[in-house]
Amino acid sequence: MACTGKKAVNLLLGVCLSIQAGAQSMPSQVISGYVNEKETGKPVPGTTIFIQERRQGVTTDREGFYSVTLPAGTYTLSASHIGYLRFQQKITLPPNLFLNNISLSQDTQLLEEVTVRTEAPDQQVKQVALGVTQLPIRNLVKMPALLGEVDVVRSLLMLPGVTTVGEGATGINVRGGSIDQNLVLLDDMPIYNSSHLMGFFSVFNPDAVRDVTLQKGSLPARYGGRTAAVLDVRTKEPDAEKLRISGGVGVVSNRLGIEGPAGTRKVTFLADARLAVNSFLFRLAPFNIRDTKARFYDVTTKVKYLPDERNTFYASLYASNDKLLFSSDSLLSVDVAATRTGFDYQTTNGSLKWLFAVNKRLTISLTGVLSRYRSATSVPDSGNAFRLQAELLSKTGKAELIYQARHHRVSAGLQATYYSLLPNTLTPGPVSNLNPVRLASEQGLEAAVFAEDEINISSTMAVVAGIRYSQFLYLGPAEIRTYLPDKPRRPEYIQERHVIGDGGIVSQNGGPEPRLAFRWSLKPDRSLKFSYTKSRQYLQLVTNTTAALPTSRWKLSDKYIKPQLSDQVSGGYFHNAGENTWEISAELYYRWNHNAIDYRDGAKLLLNNTPETELLQGRGRAYGLEVMVKKSKGFLTGWASYAYTRTELLINGPLPIDQVNNGAWYPANYDKPHAVNLLGIYRPSRTFTCSANFTYSTGRPMTVPYAKGQLYGVPFPIYLDRNQQRIPDYHRLDVSFTWEKNPAKKTNWWYSWNFALYNVYARKNAFSVFYKFNSYAESTANKLSIFGSVIPSLTYNFKL
Repeated sequence: MACTGKKAVNLLLGVCLSIQAGAQSMPSQVISGYVNEKETGKPVPGTTIFIQERRQGVTTDREGFYSVTLPAGTYTLSASHIGYLRFQQKITLPPNLFLNNISLSQDTQLLEEVTVRTEAPDQQVKQVALGVTQLPIRNLVKMPALLGEVDVVRSLLMLPGVTTVGEGATGINVRGGSIDQNLVLLDDMPIYNSSHLMGFFSVFNPDAVRDVTLQKGSLPARYGGRTAAVLDVRTKEPDAEKLRISGGVGVVSNRLGIEGPAGTRKVTFLADARLAVNSFLFRLAPFNIRDTKARFYDVTTKVKYLPDERNTFYASLYASNDKLLFSSDSLLSVDVAATRTGFDYQTTNGSLKWLFAVNKRLTISLTGVLSRYRSATSVPDSGNAFRLQAELLSKTGKAELIYQARHHRVSAGLQATYYSLLPNTLTPGPVSNLNPVRLASEQGLEAAVFAEDEINISSTMAVVAGIRYSQFLYLGPAEIRTYLPDKPRRPEYIQERHVIGDGGIVSQNGGPEPRLAFRWSLKPDRSLKFSYTKSRQYLQLVTNTTAALPTSRWKLSDKYIKPQLSDQVSGGYFHNAGENTWEISAELYYRWNHNAIDYRDGAKLLLNNTPETELLQGRGRAYGLEVMVKKSKGFLTGWASYAYTRTELLINGPLPIDQVNNGAWYPANYDKPHAVNLLGIYRPSRTFTCSANFTYSTGRPMTVPYAKGQLYGVPFPIYLDRNQQRIPDYHRLDVSFTWEKNPAKKTNWWYSWNFALYNVYARKNAFSVFYKFNSYAESTANKLSIFGSVIPSLTYNFKL
């Protein structure tokens, strides 16, 4: 994160003047600065800086920074970004180290509207990386949302290659990856559960978010530890001019935030809170969860401190908590009968970041992060009362430097993360019949070094070459179990046990992770791109349910569970037409997965001291095609996308008990081959916006019983091949209408009303299909729908 805001820009770049002596002999001159929004002082990433006389241009980065190297002379510089008035000025070089900050004014005439982009209009053609989508929050608010609230994670589901197993499921599946294969970050802080209310809302407060970047193709070398995608969420920069208050009142949640200077412009802050204290959402669901009681809150804070010209400090804090009480044990994964089941899960994250400007070309950042995720399942019934708890704690330190030269942008650094994991602790109630259980803790250290160089080879070719080397140590204390040879890895075949003490190395894994991306510009408005990415994952979420619960078990790679490895190649064609009004893209990808994880039939993962006896590893493959046509200008904007995505697993162990589907390829739980998304946003005036989206996807796989058996008169299902059938296809239409205060009325109070309809034609989409067995009749199939009716919402938003 870099210095932003007008004053921060001047302070950060003022350090460049310290190296002016002796620079006059340089053959080239440098002009650089930050581009900010005039009204708020916030950065405008993706602005095109163009030198007309030399037909040379660059684009500002995520913090609005640009740098251009030119021979001495006089030039016409222009700055342009959709949604802002065009800026133009004359510049003369020398002086050599030329500080030039630019302020853009918002275009209130609505001549051009933006859909989902904060980069320059032709950025998709010019950037080297593939599969990168950036979503600014000011454009997300125009999309229809569940119960009238902007939702970061659910908005991503409108992008090609991004799916979920169903309504009410936590996390997202990106290009055929499981939810734990996505690295989710909020201001560098890892988020291990990105959902509220069992997946109905994301944990990101829209009032605190500046922009969202999803990287699903070529991953930069600075990211590691996951094999599918990176979701990087950045909070907005606090206002440095005056205190501002914002919020919203809705059907489910209510929001309130404040930001501004803390007595001096050197210290600015923001604090945004969100609270939901009713169970309205579940009253619209089927009878089996209609009586659910639920509430949640989250708090996002950020402090920015600018002590002098060279230094900038950031401190961020995020905390959230969910509490749910179900009227039955239908979602419980422990074999205990109960009349009520409670879920309680919370996240507490904090980060500190120091940004140091060495000179105009070199910047160094140091970051420290502490992240803790806790979850609990509880049953209050006196005879079977218990509380099942788990905790995942991670501590991360990261150092990175960025050096910008004429044709290069070099970044390098190192990162280390220490994991402390408490898998399960069962605490019985005062008069409970259960016995306490405490599984052994797990500790691990993941360390990595990385380097990357973005090279502009010529005006038509550019390449990003990176390397990341990671190493993971599984640390003691830990019990090491040895299993009998030529026998399946089962508890009854344990040959011997021995213990490694505190701090001892139990196992280690690691290796290089090369990254490469290449862009070839066929013409100024079209390009071809190719990329290759290798990544390793040492932390995984293991579950034998289709939709992972918040209490699903996390597991570190150890002697038995090897790290997941992924090799992905991708290629794409990108074309902008009609003066960047239309964007057309098509991407192909293929990903090989090694040490893919699945489970044995009937696996029990909770309260299991030997999880390696229930888990199986093999190969995986994911491949697909993503096509998108986007209209980015005019009163009517939007896009249409289609994705063909396949994800398959091959678990073929040496013994039949170590095989799934008889050792043949089979679809993963989240395999959904076809997906179509349509989005339209119509804004005929400065006060009214209408939007609608339609989504369709193939039903996910399911396993249907092959036959029914009986044991002592009790019927039970007989299963053969896994995931060979599918639930019904999914489709849904949403609409949203927003009325805003007329901006021509110059008052300090801004407000808007949003009315939305979710699932307009009341489609009863199946979340799952399950079978009921009895001894006196044939088995029956039953379809479970989370939302089977239209859901209206009304939300009032305000800013002061």
